[in-house]
Amino acid sequence: MSLSSHLQELRKKHQTLSEHVDEAQRSPGTSDLRIRELKKQKLRLKEEIERLQSA
Repeated sequence: MSLSSHLQELRKKHQTLSEHVDEAQRSPGTSDLRIRELKKQKLRLKEEIERLQSA
């Protein structure tokens, strides 16, 4: 897998997580812990994307 396609996949995953976070925040039944976990995953992906872009 090339770097550009890997970055594209990471961006897709980041966008999907962003949508899940938004949805979870609108849903009153979602626990704060779940929202926090989703945000941490999203942050890890963002950091990975930035690391790869600067390499």
